Amino acid sequence: MKYNVLIVGVGGQGVLLASRVLGEAALRSGEEVVMSEVHGMAQRGGSVTSVVRFGEGVISPLIPLAGADVILGFEPLETYRAMNYAHQGTTVITDLAPILPTGVVSGKEVYPAVEDIVSAIRHAPVNLFSFDASGEALRAGSKLATNSVLLGALCGSGALPLEPKLVRAVLLESVRERSRDMNGEAFDKGFEHARGASKER
Repeated sequence: MKYNVLIVGVGGQGVLLASRVLGEAALRSGEEVVMSEVHGMAQRGGSVTSVVRFGEGVISPLIPLAGADVILGFEPLETYRAMNYAHQGTTVITDLAPILPTGVVSGKEVYPAVEDIVSAIRHAPVNLFSFDASGEALRAGSKLATNSVLLGALCGSGALPLEPKLVRAVLLESVRERSRDMNGEAFDKGFEHARGASKER
């Protein structure tokens, strides 16, 4: 069985770290793994997309349209833009905190209301977990730990066929020693949030 994870966000959010953690966890689980990364103008907050595919016989690092088992969104509008990769039953996990593009900040463009973005995503037949992951990261110690919150939510959603303890361990090995406690707490906050949301569904 092949399993496809699409991670989307903007530069500086930790998208690539999250993909590497998932890839390493899959490898340690004995899975065949392929990965790809697409960078926009990352230093200016441009789009960043990363793909993690694992399972028996995976070769191509690309996910076909309507082929993602999970879409992990670090930014709501970027999550919406990735919805053509969703199919019925895809798990979509997204932070609700927007990161405004330069055009919006300058007044040349308008960013849609986050409520409208979430409503549009809900029209698709997906399993949606949308929450203030950035806020949870701040409560753990730093907004920089948002990627850890989202990884925890992915594990807590029950959608990822990898052991949560393994993903958490790989994450903590991948960050600086001084920030391990914070990232561990952030992961746990995301895990508990998604697990609680799953019980309510």
